[in-house]
Amino acid sequence: MAEPTVRNEPGHECVLCPPLRFRFNEMAGLPGEPGVIARDADFLLMPDVAPLVEGHVLLVTREHHQCAGAFGPRLWSRAQVWRDRVSRLYEKAYGSRELLLFEHGPATPQGGGACIDHAHWHLLPGTHGVRAAVEGQGLPGAPADHATLRSYVRTGRSYLLIEENGIATVHPGDGVRSQFLRWAVTTADGSGGAWRWQETFGLPRSRRRFLRTLRALRSAAGGPDTAQDPESHQ
Repeated sequence: MAEPTVRNEPGHECVLCPPLRFRFNEMAGLPGEPGVIARDADFLLMPDVAPLVEGHVLLVTREHHQCAGAFGPRLWSRAQVWRDRVSRLYEKAYGSRELLLFEHGPATPQGGGACIDHAHWHLLPGTHGVRAAVEGQGLPGAPADHATLRSYVRTGRSYLLIEENGIATVHPGDGVRSQFLRWAVTTADGSGGAWRWQETFGLPRSRRRFLRTLRALRSAAGGPDTAQDPESHQ
């Protein structure tokens, strides 16, 4: 099987839009639609298909939006509500509301090294020193808000959005390598582990993290625990 990548998909269709939204889940033997933790008319919350840590989730727009910097005011406000909801889920599941939020916002399709040009926020429990790792690569941060991100997109610049300890910063994102922020997480936490999602996708450890995340956060959200470990059926 070819290494999973957006460009392997027919017509380069978006893998976070139907009908391909759960294609990679199926390839890894993981729940697709049943693996959604929570949803509303605008967003889906689901485990990352190659989680860096337990609790690593994606907040994905139902409709195709390029990045959060392209949101209108209403959708941005809804995203903030979801960010706070995930913080509460982390408190119930892991004992702390602290979270890391990051996004590589492309200014153009597949631009600036972003992995997928469909708006999605990565959220992880705890804080990891990612901002310091990014700034250590010569990418200084500035206070981030919706207007700042919109300015980046309107002027054709990619951005890196990072929130740690409740403080959001935006950093230049043009020219950085693909999955740069995933690299920053593993660098900051000292794990030195694999950071490219293709390296861990479908492996037993990655699948266990996905399923533990699904169970823990679905339980915190008050939903049924229906996740089953595919390893137990082999």
